[in-house]
Amino acid sequence: MRGLLDYRSEFPILEQTTYLASHTLGPMPRRAPELLAEFAQMWAERGIRSWDEGWWATPMRVGDQVGRIIGAPAGSTVMEQNVAIAEAIVLSCFRPIDPARNRVVYERANFPSVRYLYQAQPDLEVVVCEDDEEIVERIDERTLLVPISHVLFKESEIQDVEPIVRRAHEVGAHVILDCYQSAGIVPMDVTTLGVDFAVGGSVKWLCGGPANGWLYVRPELAEQLEPTFTGWQAHDRPFAFEEDMEYAPGAARFLTGTPNPAAHMAGTAGYDLIEEVGVSRIRENSLRQTELLIGHADKAGLEVRSPRDPGRRGGTVTIDVPEGAAVYAELELRGILGDFRPGAGIRLGPHFFTTDDELRLAVDQIVEIVGTGAYEPHLGTAAVH
Repeated sequence: MRGLLDYRSEFPILEQTTYLASHTLGPMPRRAPELLAEFAQMWAERGIRSWDEGWWATPMRVGDQVGRIIGAPAGSTVMEQNVAIAEAIVLSCFRPIDPARNRVVYERANFPSVRYLYQAQPDLEVVVCEDDEEIVERIDERTLLVPISHVLFKESEIQDVEPIVRRAHEVGAHVILDCYQSAGIVPMDVTTLGVDFAVGGSVKWLCGGPANGWLYVRPELAEQLEPTFTGWQAHDRPFAFEEDMEYAPGAARFLTGTPNPAAHMAGTAGYDLIEEVGVSRIRENSLRQTELLIGHADKAGLEVRSPRDPGRRGGTVTIDVPEGAAVYAELELRGILGDFRPGAGIRLGPHFFTTDDELRLAVDQIVEIVGTGAYEPHLGTAAVH
């Protein structure tokens, strides 16, 4: 078995930077350009034949690989462009909306892109909750959907999913679990959790790059639903070009238009590594290293915003300092990459390839930047990625 640090050679950016940003953009695996070149070669040499020779099937084939990582059975996960589109497809299954069941019970700390989607619908009532306990309390017979995050993005807090699923199913509501901040870093099994849908993407811990969102649909539910946000790839016989829709079986009916094989092919470079290392092994190391980070921050007198309970802590440690955006801008100039989020702080996300020395370096540099005022030239101009 390869040691975790042996995988550093798989990520070119580690040769130039201290990379603690996998919670926002996982580093590109070395094989990704090779797979993009394979796509380009197929396009150049095989042309239209490429669809039959692999391109058309990538949303299902690559979806199955993501499914293995999240505990989903084959045929229940497909690739989408991003989470917003995936959730819009789910929502479309319930149109026209029943006025007696039009509530979306939502947590304030979820990633806001999804909230924008639901708030933009004039026939939905969005009930905003402060934490996972309030979500359970606010779910009732008027609830249609409960979109929740497995791990909250700002402070990396793992949510207590089981009581939410149990309460939702008691009243006939459906749970959509956003796994963007957990897939690839926190072990999960969507089958055991019993969620109706799960969504996520590959930009972060899966190291699969952009345009690789995905959607899981509970198999017995998939056969009952008919999305109205749809396209020709969702048809059971797409190349028959029939006038009326006849949905494909399983999760394939939740596809839309022409797929993105270039992104899907490149994304497998990251998924292959995650499968090879194993999420349980990644999680064990992540817990150890986030604990180290918290210890370094405590010793330096820095405020830690992430949960200290390892059972509630995801893969990121958020450190709050005065003028955090400017402090992070200087940190980035020094080749230490994480990010900054307003209302939270500087987020540092070690992954399986991170060294312990890099964690110490990041905290030491934050302390030095704050102590010397090196952040001051960035005041008011710091970018947020």
